[in-house]
Amino acid sequence: MTSQTGTFRSRITLRWADIDANFHLRHSVYYDLGAAHRTEMLASLGIHMRDMQKGGFAPVLFREECRFLREIRMEDTMELEACVTQLSRDYRKFGFQQRFLRGEEVCAILRVEGAWFDARARKVAAPPQPVIEAIQRVGTTDDFAWID
Repeated sequence: MTSQTGTFRSRITLRWADIDANFHLRHSVYYDLGAAHRTEMLASLGIHMRDMQKGGFAPVLFREECRFLREIRMEDTMELEACVTQLSRDYRKFGFQQRFLRGEEVCAILRVEGAWFDARARKVAAPPQPVIEAIQRVGTTDDFAWID
């Protein structure tokens, strides 16, 4: 659900397969959870995978980076929140930040940069208007910036 500030937040369910030999969350799982969370966020805003497939568009990532701050263990109750960090004026390029939270403690920060991809033309393009309207409902970070 979207909070009053527009930040999308949801609970994470951890599985045994997500844990590494040190008994904490495997590094690659952060990226998988982030991707699932962004997909869930778009769906909650009315943009579903079937819509993207039918419309011939999808997000593509250029950069994905995670800062690991605190261990996350199997028994931890975790939430993920997402905000927009950057947008091009036509909304074809975007950036999101996702924070892995144990209560109010930030355990990791995942940042992605990407664009909307026209699968038919095989190039970056502005997304359909419903996507623009959905993104406008997501909160922004304090360091949000418009990009060229």
